[in-house]
Amino acid sequence: MKLPPLKALPVFEAVARLNSFSLAADELAVSQSAVSHQIKQLETYLGEQLFWRSGRTLSLTDQGRQYLDAVSSALLQIERASEQLVGHEEARLRLSVFSSFAVRWLVPRLPYLQRLHPQLDLALEMSSGNPVLSDRVADCFITIRTDASAFSYDKLYEERLFPVCSQDYWKRIRRELGRDDLPEQRDEPPLSPEELARFPLLSTHSIFDRAGGDWQAWYAAVGERLPGAARVQHFSHMLLALEAARFHQGVALTNDYMLSTRRDSEDFVRLPAHSVATGDTFYFAWKTSRRQERGIQTLRRWLVDEAIRSRLLAVPSG
Repeated sequence: MKLPPLKALPVFEAVARLNSFSLAADELAVSQSAVSHQIKQLETYLGEQLFWRSGRTLSLTDQGRQYLDAVSSALLQIERASEQLVGHEEARLRLSVFSSFAVRWLVPRLPYLQRLHPQLDLALEMSSGNPVLSDRVADCFITIRTDASAFSYDKLYEERLFPVCSQDYWKRIRRELGRDDLPEQRDEPPLSPEELARFPLLSTHSIFDRAGGDWQAWYAAVGERLPGAARVQHFSHMLLALEAARFHQGVALTNDYMLSTRRDSEDFVRLPAHSVATGDTFYFAWKTSRRQERGIQTLRRWLVDEAIRSRLLAVPSG
């Protein structure tokens, strides 16, 4: 077996992660010249330049970036395997997760996870978009991407949007539509798209990457167009639109996980109207080569069970 200079690999990982020879030297408690020597030795062995150096600026070359992905994964696996053999039960995991999913669904459930699996030390890495699936970013991910062949995926949720408003605003809608004389009931007559367009529509720009795209898709789902006279107020994030709805500012489109846990879910009314699929499916993703790690499997099973329990995910048939 022909291996590179093994002492140089943790040094390379630290320099790449910290983007600094001096910071890596401080972390590893060695001199900066020792760090430079190890990197030079590794580059000589590989016959490739791993870093671009320009004055005080340091960056990975394309070859360095590819090598880092492999080295980081290998070092993590060695660390996990060693911890298991020496009897360390604690499993430390970094989970990259969308901010809205974390705030509205995951974080309120973490105390239950901690009681059930106290050995699992979970650190959340907030993501506003789809993160790069790499050990450098996190150990596992909640993502809508499934194009990384080195990863395995468990389905958690297929996103659908439906209109909601506050309890007080629902009373206003019923009053203005002449429904306040009718008793409220579970089989409330559905609202037509034309009726809903009479009220302010709170739109989340990020859902379909265009202003008003969520409401345009909602109308298109029943073969109609968003009326030109509709009053649409735009927000960058669903959390903001939902807060505006909670404070009686109009009708927002939201999804199941946003209303599945928080106590303030009772502040909202799901309107009797159709829903629309966004085309996004949420998955728990982990590197296939790390499938034997106890912490990843523990988190994987818990997330799927919780998704089923909270009715985000249907119970598998058979």
